[in-house]
Amino acid sequence: MTEVTEHGSRNAGTLGRTTIADGVVTKIAYLTAGDVVGVHALGSGLARSVGELRRRVPGGGSGGTHGVKVEVGEKQTAIDLDIIAEYGEVIPDVAQAVREQVIATVERMTGLEVVEVNIAVSDVKLPDEEEETAERVR
Repeated sequence: MTEVTEHGSRNAGTLGRTTIADGVVTKIAYLTAGDVVGVHALGSGLARSVGELRRRVPGGGSGGTHGVKVEVGEKQTAIDLDIIAEYGEVIPDVAQAVREQVIATVERMTGLEVVEVNIAVSDVKLPDEEEETAERVR
């Protein structure tokens, strides 16, 4: 009897471990939430101002992910977002769209189960308000 060995039949998931840093989930959530229609920016005015100051100081940080806090475990993550909504948008609808998009994107990109996305709307951007020091989320 001839023994046939199938190449690639080993379970690759048992050959090592993958860990995902909090910062990875933070960046994914930040960029995803910022792309949702009706979100003007993430972070409170104070957090955005502090973030802008940190960017200007050499070695103070490369980019802002203010307004996002995450807890990452081995298989699950929880996300807290602080957003500024555009005036005229239906805030509960914007929050739900943010929640759905963040969950879908984080789960797709990381394989982690998102157990909750808490959203705090800290302000509304009025049409005639000038931008402070922080740029609009893109």
